[in-house]
Amino acid sequence: MKHFRFYNKQDILSLTKLRRYETKLGERLQTVNDPLEFESFLQTTKAGYFLIGIPEDIGIRANNGTPGADTAWLPFMQSFLNIQSNDFLGGDEIVLLGHFDFGDIQYLIDHNAHGDEEKLEAYRHAVNTIDDEVETLIKIITEAKKIPIIIGGGHNNAYPLIKGASKGWHKAGIIPLAQINCINLDAHSDFRPIEGRHSGNAFRYAEEDGYLQKYCIVGLHENYLPQNIWIDIVNNPFIDCITYEDIFIHEKRSFLQAVAHATGFTEDNLCGIELDLDSVQNVLSSAATPSGILPVHARQYISFAASGSKPAYLHICEGAAKLANGQADESTGKLISYLVSDFVKAMSS
Repeated sequence: MKHFRFYNKQDILSLTKLRRYETKLGERLQTVNDPLEFESFLQTTKAGYFLIGIPEDIGIRANNGTPGADTAWLPFMQSFLNIQSNDFLGGDEIVLLGHFDFGDIQYLIDHNAHGDEEKLEAYRHAVNTIDDEVETLIKIITEAKKIPIIIGGGHNNAYPLIKGASKGWHKAGIIPLAQINCINLDAHSDFRPIEGRHSGNAFRYAEEDGYLQKYCIVGLHENYLPQNIWIDIVNNPFIDCITYEDIFIHEKRSFLQAVAHATGFTEDNLCGIELDLDSVQNVLSSAATPSGILPVHARQYISFAASGSKPAYLHICEGAAKLANGQADESTGKLISYLVSDFVKAMSS
């Protein structure tokens, strides 16, 4: 994991706005002060949640998407660390571990690859390096029976999360086979064909490799569902979906009924909880939508899925504070901090 940077307490406090008579989350979160002692720390800490950033958009570039998902991590931390520590959320149950920095890979590609095709191939090749390092860290954390909370980054990272969590929870003796289920609140299936790794095919790779048992997508947009993928979903009894149109346009079921269906479909195993911020209306992302779920739906989804399933991990991805085209919105980080706090509260209640 040569690209991972561990945080210490001073890193956290530098972003925490201290105030008299108040205690902020940044003052209570745990850190691993000596990276060499990481694995022994895992065994001794009572904290159940490990918070990790993957601020990269290499996987999005590899999918011909709009870059910018590497910008959400810092605004998220600036918001999350300044939440009030109180009876609703203390903070000492969370370890803020650190973040991956793949900037050197990005730099190499940008300065050495010539032409769009060569860059695309280089990005897809680079995603394999990201996969390996993310998988390694997630396996170590879950093997210690801790729940990783991952803030992306592109949705390409779902593949190493599923793979690492499957291996880790299996090695910990929690699941009999190295495979887990997944619920994904997303406008897209991210089940594109195997054509080189990118942000649009994480779940296809995970399923083909045997690490993804059941997969349910909530809020899928019919306008962005390729016919060949639709046929694959319909013909696979281990994959299910409820479209955005069936929930909000045709009103065949309510949003919470759709989430309940997803948790019921996946309840026989540990379950990765995925939330792609391109499903939330007007949130800055690589594929932002003017017609999506509201932020309150995203919060309900996180809370309901956390309490209604057996989470293997939480992954919030594709959000951006600034896109490569110049669009900017600092509130994305604050929304992610609400979602993370909702998850931990739901797990603790």
